[in-house]
Amino acid sequence: MTDYPRFGAGLWHFASYVDRYAVDGYGPPRTTLEAIELAGSVGDLSVVDLNYPFTPGVGLDEVKEALAAQGLSAIGVTPEIYLRRFCRGAFTNPDPEIRQAALELMHQAADVVRQLGAQYVKIWPGQDGWDYPFQVNHGDLWRLAVDGMRELASAHPDLKFAIEYKPREPRVKMTWDSAARSILGIQQIGLDNVGVLLDFGHSLYGGESPADAAQLLIDHGLLYGMDVNDNLRGWDDDLVVGTVHLTEIFEFFHTLRMNGWEGVWQLDQFPFREDPVDAARTSIRTLKALHRALDRLDLAALRQAQAAQDAMAAQRVVQDALLDTAIG
Repeated sequence: MTDYPRFGAGLWHFASYVDRYAVDGYGPPRTTLEAIELAGSVGDLSVVDLNYPFTPGVGLDEVKEALAAQGLSAIGVTPEIYLRRFCRGAFTNPDPEIRQAALELMHQAADVVRQLGAQYVKIWPGQDGWDYPFQVNHGDLWRLAVDGMRELASAHPDLKFAIEYKPREPRVKMTWDSAARSILGIQQIGLDNVGVLLDFGHSLYGGESPADAAQLLIDHGLLYGMDVNDNLRGWDDDLVVGTVHLTEIFEFFHTLRMNGWEGVWQLDQFPFREDPVDAARTSIRTLKALHRALDRLDLAALRQAQAAQDAMAAQRVVQDALLDTAIG
């Protein structure tokens, strides 16, 4: 029997969604507790990343009970520092009172991480950045981003903080926009409890190779977690895993395995028009197939092809593992 990794999902996978066209939503609103129940019905999930604050009227004790009832635990907590209140930034907001409010929310999320026994506070500063040339002083903006993260993480030395970078959206240009820039910023922060959550789709549409980005972060000891999904490379579509870039997701997981990285394989998907449970199960079906394909990968032949930078030989090795194309 194959020993699969643990699978997880952002709880927002089971939420309902709106966009600028269907402003009334693609489904009925769901509470935190209802989303947890849906996550539990997938069957293969063991952990979830929860948004904080929870939906109105839902308390921490109720969340604990709901997770336990579904056989789930929390891997992370994501404070909602990207909503309308922080539309001009969280760490980088020009209003110091708004910056302080964002920090207070993140401090609260840190306490929730402790209460739930989760692994990290995930920081997705989606509103930190700029939209127009000359809108900001880039040096000042970067200092606010770095100093704010330092202030937050230094207040909780017992916890890990994982920055999820993204090139753009909702800001036209986000401050934490790439693996390399995240590494530079964390080096400036100078604390050993700040790392990165690598989102496969963010890396793709940011022009990176997700496998290369993962290797870079691992080399610096900064890969705290990862999310997987897919997109058409022009936007953060958050499609089901492996539906577009099957070879690149395979290389991504190969890179993780070769480095002994054994974290959770976590979904970050937005099934606007699909059933969220069906989308999660379909993704996990693909992830299990990829895991089995890694076992079939002829590492000796791959190393030989890579040493010669022989693209076609490497592709044949990958095809044999993924597609069962080997000719006897």
